[in-house]
Amino acid sequence: MIKIIRVIFVLACILMGTLWAVLLVDNYNDYAAEQNKLAGEQVMQPQDPVPWGAFGGLMGAAVSIGVIMALRFVTQDLFEKIAPVVLCIVLGMVVGYGLVKYITHFFPPEDANVAIFLYTSVILIFGFVGIQLGLTMASNWESLKQAMHRRHYPAGQVKVVDTSVIIDGRISDICKTGFVEGPLLIPRFVLKELQNIADSPDVLRRARGRRGLDIIKELQEDGDRVEIQVIEDDPLEILEVDGKLVRVARDCGAKILTNDLNLNKVAQIEGVQVLNINDLANALKPAVLPDENMQVRIVKEGKEAFQGVGYLDDGTMIVVDGGKDHVGKDVSVVVTSVLQTTAGRMIFTKLQSVLS
Repeated sequence: MIKIIRVIFVLACILMGTLWAVLLVDNYNDYAAEQNKLAGEQVMQPQDPVPWGAFGGLMGAAVSIGVIMALRFVTQDLFEKIAPVVLCIVLGMVVGYGLVKYITHFFPPEDANVAIFLYTSVILIFGFVGIQLGLTMASNWESLKQAMHRRHYPAGQVKVVDTSVIIDGRISDICKTGFVEGPLLIPRFVLKELQNIADSPDVLRRARGRRGLDIIKELQEDGDRVEIQVIEDDPLEILEVDGKLVRVARDCGAKILTNDLNLNKVAQIEGVQVLNINDLANALKPAVLPDENMQVRIVKEGKEAFQGVGYLDDGTMIVVDGGKDHVGKDVSVVVTSVLQTTAGRMIFTKLQSVLS
């Protein structure tokens, strides 16, 4: 569509250039004929309008192409910054002209120079006022634009989704259970971060980024369970993604859905409530009490002497005291203590017997 408009604009400029050239040549020929008649001889040579019309068409084409090329340098960001300035300048000059027109209508000056001076002075003053107001508005244009487009959500119902949660993938299963209510907000800068990860030269990092994009697509397709909204809010004065997320969540009155420990701490300092996926996973793990017997397969040696390490089906780490020599075997252990952290849970046990 934009290409068709550009072609029409170029053709219109060629036509207008031709018409202007022919009009100027006709006026020149009329003036030349009048001067030749007064002089009684041919003192001015009349001009052929055809070549001048062609020249005018070429000039119109050159002007139109120049305008199109110049507009390529006007980006969306630049347009949004200069638009309020230009608007205020034009409005200021129009108001000034209208005011002078109103005054001179009821009090017409006798001297034409006074009218010109009055027009110039008032338009200059109002033009300066427009420039000042336009620059002031442009400095706050981004925040005003965001305030106009920002939707108001019920407090506490919406969640701003972090990049780590999307890459983690468990958010999809949680949404399917119906435990997550309210719309999930995904800022545009989170999508850009995911895209950068998906374009990474590192194979593992690239796979994680593509998995995150697939998770978002899956959540959007399953829109009956939870609503996904991509928002444009982006605090440009903040460079870090974590800081942007905290600001967006605070402005929207939302909670942050994450499994990033550092973001968790920053959000708590800023007074923003955080829903940590790891905390939810730990809360759903079965409780294990000291002196309880259990069975585990030792898969590797531990960091300390004589320790072996195994894992439950949910990924919980089991540290077996005395299990170093039984890697690859199923053993019976007794629980001695449980260590609960934000990153997960560790169960410390003592070897009782080797099962196989």
